Amino acid sequence: MNNGHTFLNKVLSIIKEETEDNVPLIQFKHPEDLEKILDLSVLDGVPDDRLETIVRQVLQYSVKTGKPTFRNQLYGGTDPYSLAGAVIAEAFNTSQYTFEVAPAFTLIELEIIRHVLHLFGIPHGDGIFSPGGSVSMLYAIVQARFQRFPQVKREGMWGLPRMMIFTSEDSHYSVLKAAHWLGFGTESVRMIKTNPQGQMLVEELDKAIQEEVALGRCPLMVNATAGTTVLGAIDDLTAVSEVCKRHGVWMHVDGCWGGSLILSEKYRHMLAGIERANSISWNPHKMAGAVLQCSLFLVRRPALHEANCAAATYLFQQDKFYTVRYDTGDKSVQCGRKTDAFKLWVMWKARGDAGLGSLVDRTMHIAQHCLRAVSSRPGFRVVSQPLMCPNVCFWYIPAFMRGKEEDEKWWGLMHKITPKIKELLTLSARLMVAYTPLRQHKNFFRLAFTCHPEVTTEHVADMLEAIEECGEMVTLDMLQ
Repeated sequence: MNNGHTFLNKVLSIIKEETEDNVPLIQFKHPEDLEKILDLSVLDGVPDDRLETIVRQVLQYSVKTGKPTFRNQLYGGTDPYSLAGAVIAEAFNTSQYTFEVAPAFTLIELEIIRHVLHLFGIPHGDGIFSPGGSVSMLYAIVQARFQRFPQVKREGMWGLPRMMIFTSEDSHYSVLKAAHWLGFGTESVRMIKTNPQGQMLVEELDKAIQEEVALGRCPLMVNATAGTTVLGAIDDLTAVSEVCKRHGVWMHVDGCWGGSLILSEKYRHMLAGIERANSISWNPHKMAGAVLQCSLFLVRRPALHEANCAAATYLFQQDKFYTVRYDTGDKSVQCGRKTDAFKLWVMWKARGDAGLGSLVDRTMHIAQHCLRAVSSRPGFRVVSQPLMCPNVCFWYIPAFMRGKEEDEKWWGLMHKITPKIKELLTLSARLMVAYTPLRQHKNFFRLAFTCHPEVTTEHVADMLEAIEECGEMVTLDMLQ
């Protein structure tokens, strides 16, 4: 019977070999073809040499997210210091719920939360690491509901008025999912229109809240966004906070993407007003490059424990031999919880505030360079500017589509051209880039830049050239 230790020692060298610069971004196979290649069955054990071959195959057909040409999502390569922290965290296999099993990790989590609260301007608050921004949204709505109706923890939703949640039409879909999971229903989420740059129209928000009050409903929470998923728009957080204050509504800021701007002295002014929020979510595993998953939920008022605790006596005994206030697990919706703070702490300890800030500055600089390049390059058309987060959104218009009337039929073809270019880019392993429709806009590209790996002006030129070359390969016959 294999004990696995020899194979474990081999793994790091396998990873290194499979992520070398000369390894392609992706070797795409359709699902039915990949199933035939990979030996997926776990029925019978295999010797280490066979397992090594299989693992190498898995990595061969996996996306190399650490390459500059992986621009498909709002994350990318990882900070090497964070990766080191992740290796340690996984090797020690610690669950972050009581001080006795995670003494150093507990203090690290508390210190990171304290420091981040200070950066966001809510130094007397509280926080918790969560599995991701969608779970942070659950936390936000639970906190808002508990603040307004504390009896809900014991009695449930029975007898409570219908509660309404307000968010922009460009916000993340997790608001709808959270409304469903928590029993509000998706029809309790009111979408507020945005301006052409993707920011919530505050006057429309104020009007919507007044309308819901007139209907006898309870406006519970406004979800403002600091960095929308597609355009990277940041809502006018100060103006939103004034509306929330006037109507007594909880203000949450989804800063999962754009929250990393707080690290930069140069760009943190983009988040002006975030210090007025009742709660904030931030994902350092996105722009900042911490290893997945690394997400924080922060609250202005330290009521996480009160809202979420269940006081399990087998785990959170009150007569322990140490100070039990360091047992932080009962304020979490989870029981078992990874030591995610350690991944962030190692990179922060290595780089400090100034080091992390310089990485964000560099990222915004390259995004601005890309925006200028797209704006001046024939065939490219920008969807929205100015830049608020490092998202550059644009269409590529092939030569055969230029100079024609841009009527409904023309845009219908553009809607098909963008995904066809994406397909050609992926199959050639030149670039993985996101595309999407948005409101009245037909499919367009989104290049989103992150702190890791470093993207240079040469990389940007190569990406745009790849898009152009693949765009000129598209023909009308391909679109039928």
